[in-house]
Amino acid sequence: MNNVSVSAEKSPVKNAILGFQHLLAMYSGDILVPLLIGGALKFNAAQMTYLVSMDIFMCGVATLLQIRRTPITGIGLPVVLGCAVEYVAPLQSIGKNFGLGYMYGGIIVAGLFIILIAKPFAHMRKYFPLVVTGSLITLIGFTLMPVAFQNIGGGDTTAKSFGDPTHLFLGFFTALIIIVLNIWAKGFIKQISILIGILVGTIVAILMGTIDFGAVGQAHWAQLPQFFYFGTPKFEWSSIATLILAAFTCMIESTGVYFALSDITGRKLADRDLEHGYRSEGIAAILGGVFNTFPYSTFSQNVGIVQLSGIKKLTPIYYSAFMLMILGLIPKFGAIATLIPASVLGGAMLVMFGMVGAQGIKMLSQVKLNNKNLLIIAISVGLGLGVTTQPALFQYLPATVQVIMSNGMVVGSFTAVILNILLNHTGLKDKVEE
Repeated sequence: MNNVSVSAEKSPVKNAILGFQHLLAMYSGDILVPLLIGGALKFNAAQMTYLVSMDIFMCGVATLLQIRRTPITGIGLPVVLGCAVEYVAPLQSIGKNFGLGYMYGGIIVAGLFIILIAKPFAHMRKYFPLVVTGSLITLIGFTLMPVAFQNIGGGDTTAKSFGDPTHLFLGFFTALIIIVLNIWAKGFIKQISILIGILVGTIVAILMGTIDFGAVGQAHWAQLPQFFYFGTPKFEWSSIATLILAAFTCMIESTGVYFALSDITGRKLADRDLEHGYRSEGIAAILGGVFNTFPYSTFSQNVGIVQLSGIKKLTPIYYSAFMLMILGLIPKFGAIATLIPASVLGGAMLVMFGMVGAQGIKMLSQVKLNNKNLLIIAISVGLGLGVTTQPALFQYLPATVQVIMSNGMVVGSFTAVILNILLNHTGLKDKVEE
């Protein structure tokens, strides 16, 4: 361990700052899902306040479940958890067509599915070699890049102000600050480059008069979690099947993140570690259904933070988890974080998601690049990026199929797994030249 890591590990203040950096980096993703789903389901202000606050609180709870190793849960890697974007379209569809009760019933069953399949899925690790996980991590980084640029433009592509020069300046200025700090800064300053970039970008936005502080004044001081706030769970087979498919996809994505962090931290993962990681996500999903929030899985942008900061210990993540819980219980404080402009977060995402993609490329550089593995990489990455850039390609297919086929991470991950099985684990492998 280098000297910087040692000092960070021993300093509560530095650990808190590093934890705050993780929180800010994931915060937009934390609040994005409740804003999208609550908006689509026409939630009023009180409902939206509860949804956002409890989602933030549950992100902290889910993160604690994952980083704290117990005999049955916790992978013990520097990960943070939030609601994955794979769930957004299915949850919106279920909520609109069936109602909130069926949405939360499906989430609870999906969590049970993850728990039940955790052990057998962990033993399938031979189907997730570096060529698969490396392709998936590359895809995660590059398919999320449009989200970064959408935020740089202002966040809402339908707004007249989207792409306004002010947004572009704040976004690319934030990215420039982070890049400059990573090139010339040293030690702790370099480790918190993303945090500094976000704070500097926000201060510049305040000086430019682009931030409205009204949300802070309107927010409540306290909000406690409540069982079944929006109603008791109900169950319907198509809703359950849709969310189980989304959960399975997130398990594949989480596997890639686990192995990426394993590669960065130098810690080898056993089947039991993976089993504990999946089970933690299953329990977090059940809690999300009970408290009427969302299912939770590992956030891929955290890979970029760990890579950039060089901090591989769990202590900052504990700080981040507790901060998330506090923010969730005190919406007034949470509202302060919502003041960060989307364009500033987009600039930080540009660097973070790029680092995630670069980590995937680094993993692929360790793969034996024979024809079989080149096919796996080429087709899975190509399909994943293709459907991400052209989601309208499947507009004439049924809505459920569209949800699956327009998601680059879903298409790419399943393609990589299937091609790996065909080309490396069946008789077809002898048909392809090395």
